[in-house]
Amino acid sequence: MSFDYKSAGVNIEAGEETVDRIKPLVKATYNEKVLSELGFFGGMYDAKFPEYKHPVLVASTDGVGTKLKVAFMTGIHNTVGQDLVNHCVNDILACGASPIFFLDYFGVGRLEPEVAVDVISGFAKACGENGCALIGGETAEMPSLYQDGEYDVSGTIVGVVDKENIVNGKDIKAGDILIGLESSGLHTNGYSLARAVLFSKYNANDHIESLGMTLGESLLKVHISYLNEIKPLIEQKLLKGISHITGGGIVGNTKRIIPKGLELDINWDSWEWLPIFKLIQETGNVAIDEMKHVFNLGIGMILVVSPEKVEEILSATQKYNPKIIGKIK
Repeated sequence: MSFDYKSAGVNIEAGEETVDRIKPLVKATYNEKVLSELGFFGGMYDAKFPEYKHPVLVASTDGVGTKLKVAFMTGIHNTVGQDLVNHCVNDILACGASPIFFLDYFGVGRLEPEVAVDVISGFAKACGENGCALIGGETAEMPSLYQDGEYDVSGTIVGVVDKENIVNGKDIKAGDILIGLESSGLHTNGYSLARAVLFSKYNANDHIESLGMTLGESLLKVHISYLNEIKPLIEQKLLKGISHITGGGIVGNTKRIIPKGLELDINWDSWEWLPIFKLIQETGNVAIDEMKHVFNLGIGMILVVSPEKVEEILSATQKYNPKIIGKIK
């Protein structure tokens, strides 16, 4: 019996087809600072930043978690790439940084070019929307490591901030106000619990009246990037702290930026949970404290501001239905 790479489960031709099809998508995210072509051994980016007095690079790496399982169920693959980019953008935004380039990883058991192109098109779309170049990545076909029909994604983002504009929470003090910006839904966290609860009763294609759409559509709502509205506030030095509400919920994430000796005073009645969270809680009889610990509950980002800046911030962030949700004590 004669073996070759294809019989072992790796289709080089499918990989080449995928690269050919994603080239125009990726190239559309390039700017004059990208100095390499797709397919080279490394992505090159011009590190001159004349518009910054003291540029500081900020990097972050993340994944999408088991939200991918919903993509597999529904056959919708063009949104999870957007989720990943936007999640990473928000993480470095919480430090005051704006993205400059992104690198992706796409691992699969059996490469299907149509699916790969859909996923990578999501990366490219979100990179374009965030002014971020997709300068490289890895598509890995690994039979027996991933199940057929499934894949994993992760990404690394690099951004830049002027040292004087770094947002790290060190100036937060008692009396400062917490302003919550609305999320689109679960974003990219809490899906293991959400799936265990919801798919014990519903199917992904079930239309849920309270959601106004199918369950799958609601669970696949794209993670919001808050960059375009928040960046000007950072540049104007209006924000003392920024908390991206991911795994660990509102308290778990926001306490990371609060100086020692201070506490969060959250008014949990100051906003209404999005319908998807009500559905999870009611369907699974999930304890309220567990809901608060796992999910964002409709608040995707929290801004910590001085009391005198509140009205200005509320006005500047109207796109995200801002709410005063508490204070520092």
